[in-house]
Amino acid sequence: MTILGSLRGVREWAYPQLTESAFLEKGVLTPEEFVKAGDELVFRCPTWEWSSSSKESKQKSYLPPDKQYLITRNVPCRNRVSSLETNLRMDGIEDANGCGEDWMVSSILAEGETDDCGNIEDDFDILDEDGEVVEKAPEQQSKDPPNSAGASNEAAASGDDDEYGDMDDYEDDDILGDDDAAALPSAAKSANNNESIVKTRTYDLSITYDKYYQVPRVWMVGRDEDDQPLTSQQMMEDVISDYANKTVTMETHPHVSSSCPHASIHPCQHAKVMKVIVKNLIKGSSNSNDKQEQLDGDDMPAGPAVETYLFIFLKFVSSMIPTINYDFTMEVSADTSK
Repeated sequence: MTILGSLRGVREWAYPQLTESAFLEKGVLTPEEFVKAGDELVFRCPTWEWSSSSKESKQKSYLPPDKQYLITRNVPCRNRVSSLETNLRMDGIEDANGCGEDWMVSSILAEGETDDCGNIEDDFDILDEDGEVVEKAPEQQSKDPPNSAGASNEAAASGDDDEYGDMDDYEDDDILGDDDAAALPSAAKSANNNESIVKTRTYDLSITYDKYYQVPRVWMVGRDEDDQPLTSQQMMEDVISDYANKTVTMETHPHVSSSCPHASIHPCQHAKVMKVIVKNLIKGSSNSNDKQEQLDGDDMPAGPAVETYLFIFLKFVSSMIPTINYDFTMEVSADTSK
C-alpha cells in the first residue's frame, strides 16, 4: 500500500495540470473548478467544510493552502450494507443484472463497458475469505427473573413470563408513576435500556482532487459504536459488495498524517460516469420542454453549472456506500447554468 501510494503521488505530480474546462464534454474538472464546486457544497451544506493538509509537505500547489480537501465529520451509519442487499433481494428490487439502484455504476455505464478499473485496486487483498462478513451470533439473553422480590411478586401476580415486554405492553400504563417499576434493580433496568438503543457507527468523509484522473476522489474512515477505529474489514461491511475491495480499497490519505488507513473509491471511472449522468440530465431537461415546438440547437439546455458537480458526484457515490448518510440535499437540473 505504501509503495502504491508513493507511485500514485509521483504519477499525479508528473501529470500535466488540466487548465481548460471539460466538465460537460468529459466529466472532468480543473483544480479551479474543483474549488468552485467545493465552495458551493460548503455554502449549501454546512456539514461540509474545507481543510488544509496536516503538513505543509502534503499540500498541492495547484490548490489554495486552506482548500486542499473537503471533509464532513461524524456521519452516521446505522445499518450494514449486507442487510440492505438482503432486503433488496427479498423485495425483488434487483433487476437481471443485480442493480437495485438507478445510480449504480453498473447501470450508468453503457452496455459493453465495465466498472472494473483493472489496475491499482486489483492488487489489494484486504479480506482473507472472499470479502464475506462474518456475523457474530447475538448473546443469549437470560430469561431468569431479576433478583428482586417486588419484581418477582409482580411477575407471579400477572402470570407473564416475559420480564421485559415490548413498548406495546405499556401503552395503558403510567410508567413514571409505577412504584413497582421503580423497584427494579438499577442493573436490570440498565440492561433493558441498552437493548433498545440502536448503536451507530460514524464516518469522516473527505473529498480530494485527483490531478491524474482530473476528478474528485472520496475517502472515508470510521469508528464503531464505542468510538474505536474500524478495521479495514469492518469498513468494507458498509460498501456495496460489488465494489468492496475492488473499486473501494484501503489506501493512505494524501493530506492526513495518520496510521489509520482510509477506504477510498478509486476514481478511474468517475469521469465516464459523470459524463453519462450530465448527458442524461440534459436529455431529460430537453424532453421536459417538448410541450412547446421542437427546440433548435441554440435553445437546447446548456447543461448543469460546474458548481453543481459535487452534488451530482455525491449522489453517484451514494450508490456504493448507501448506508452512510452524508448530506447532499441540493436538487440538480440541466438548466442551472447562469
